[in-house]
Amino acid sequence: MLFAQIEGFLEIARQGNMRRAAQALSISQPALTARLQGLEEEFGAVLFRRTHSGMLLTPAGRAFLPHADRAIESIRSGRSLVRELEHGVIGELALAVAPAVSAYVLPEILVRFTERHPDVRLLVRTGHSEEIVDLVARGEVELGIVRQLRDARVRSRPLYEDELILVARPDHPFAVVGSVDVAEISHAQLILFDRTSSYYDVTNALFRIAGVVPRGVTEVDNIEAAKRMVERGLGVALLPGTSVADVLSSGTLREIDLVGTATIRRQIVAVERPGSRPVSPFLDTLWGLLDRIPELIPRALPLTSAD
Repeated sequence: MLFAQIEGFLEIARQGNMRRAAQALSISQPALTARLQGLEEEFGAVLFRRTHSGMLLTPAGRAFLPHADRAIESIRSGRSLVRELEHGVIGELALAVAPAVSAYVLPEILVRFTERHPDVRLLVRTGHSEEIVDLVARGEVELGIVRQLRDARVRSRPLYEDELILVARPDHPFAVVGSVDVAEISHAQLILFDRTSSYYDVTNALFRIAGVVPRGVTEVDNIEAAKRMVERGLGVALLPGTSVADVLSSGTLREIDLVGTATIRRQIVAVERPGSRPVSPFLDTLWGLLDRIPELIPRALPLTSAD
């Protein structure tokens, strides 16, 4: 059953005359007759009774009329939606992001995005970098934001760098001095977060290379919990700068200069599947905002190197 056949049926019912219906549809009368005959063959029923005064609906035609109306309206609505989607007026955008990005970077980006595209439905999934790359590679999300890694299934675009910084309460001895040699961490209670995160591995590697074994270690499963532990005076922590920008600004925590070790920065990248990117104004808007992260997000650092 074709859209044109149902459209022809409705126009004949509306006009009550084959010639006028054909004119309204801008087709020939024989073409319209062929459409109607095709529809009647599809149903195995006569939909109109031909009379000297015009075309009258049969009982079968009257029964089909409301369904035809709904079908055409649904198709037209769907066609309009597709057109709007292609022009970026309305649509859906699926993202997958690392936890530190979803909590401390993405909200500001999405606020600005929705101001420009309020009708776009956003779907955000959170996971570790390897999980996100899998989602992107399988086409389950359009875009992923992860730590820098190499995977032939996706292409990456560097966005910004996040630096791990040592933080403590303002009354902590380290904060009073303002700086501490990495060796002094052996006398501190260290708070680590998310054993499955690469941040955990990087932090452990830093102290292992420096030959430092902290006096005690408390482990929690997320950055926010680690922040709260430090705020309550339970220890010190190395946390991503973007995650503590708010508490450093308010003075709740203090940044401690860690002497005797290299600065730890991690590059954060956007990943997508290789191939032609579909033309989409709202996706272009998102890319434009992502490129401005160092400008928009406190403690998100400009790139010092790129792949």
